[in-house]
Amino acid sequence: MLKSIFNFFLYTSVYISVCALLMIWQTNQILALHYPQQTFYLFVFFSTICSYNFHWYLTPGAFSQSDRLQWCERHRNLMLVLCGTGLAGALYYFWQLREHWLVLSGGAILTFLYSAPKVPHKTFTWLRKIAVGKTLFLTSVWTYVTTLLPALMANQVFSWPLLFLGLHRFFLIYAICILFDYRDVESDRKEGIRSLITWLDLSSLNKIYYFSLLIAAVTAGLLGPYSTLPVIFTLMAPVVFTAGLTDMAQRRPSDYLYYFGLDGLMAFSALLHMAVSVLFKS
Repeated sequence: MLKSIFNFFLYTSVYISVCALLMIWQTNQILALHYPQQTFYLFVFFSTICSYNFHWYLTPGAFSQSDRLQWCERHRNLMLVLCGTGLAGALYYFWQLREHWLVLSGGAILTFLYSAPKVPHKTFTWLRKIAVGKTLFLTSVWTYVTTLLPALMANQVFSWPLLFLGLHRFFLIYAICILFDYRDVESDRKEGIRSLITWLDLSSLNKIYYFSLLIAAVTAGLLGPYSTLPVIFTLMAPVVFTAGLTDMAQRRPSDYLYYFGLDGLMAFSALLHMAVSVLFKS
């Protein structure tokens, strides 16, 4: 029963939606942003539920050995219901935030571009031929929604902390996405989707991977003058953990390791940041 509950929480994308909210919370704290945060949290939550269930609904799983894809194959009707529920909730809260329609629409377009190659229509299948597109789309949408979009909602167009936090998030997520590309190489080739791992040899891919982690660490350090030392340590933590899990992720591509562990590392610093905030307040 506990495993079934955990699988439901993980595979319905509730987990990844909560990760997005934690990352936005951390952005609000680091940049000291003021805007309708509660409404925005709900908009992002429902949007993430909609987009991820749409993506996984389009992903074939009948002949896959992946636990997640097999679960999705057995619960396709549920995924459609969640997609529709997420869309309804996203539209409701979008209307409440309609004065920010332009910047919110940018996130919606990026999100759709990630799943668009899976739509079985020639209008979209050409996107499968774009080299490294999958990785860049996913990294860009996560960075935009969790970092840049909250700042734009608060009318903060540019600041050095925003730049450094955005770069830190981008390169950390990019490194994590490279691990996903490494794991999904065979399925991507079968679907005709090009990614870094189908385009580069392993040596070149590893150079980009570790360079991305290095930039993530450096930009976290550059936030030092604008934040506290404990917060900087929380930003460094997922970089270190991601590097430490590299060998295991490449050798043992477990769905739990990827969709719980690696996905969770995107929000790990936010969770630590929250714990530090509680400790210092007490």
